[in-house]
Amino acid sequence: MNWEEGELVLARISFREERCKGCQLCVPVCPKKIISMSEHINNMGYHPAEVKEQDKCTGCTLCALVC
Repeated sequence: MNWEEGELVLARISFREERCKGCQLCVPVCPKKIISMSEHINNMGYHPAEVKEQDKCTGCTLCALVC
């Protein structure tokens, strides 16, 4: 658990956009279905993963395990 600006933050998902190769393996394993592929293209020419509803992340780390 982290404290951020006086507020308890239980989980936060973040992707290293420049390293994402757009394989989409993280999308189906997310139990909250909050991971999708971005519309823009990263420096390697892929659509990186992104999260639109950060507050719904439970911190299960399944996305990191398959990455």
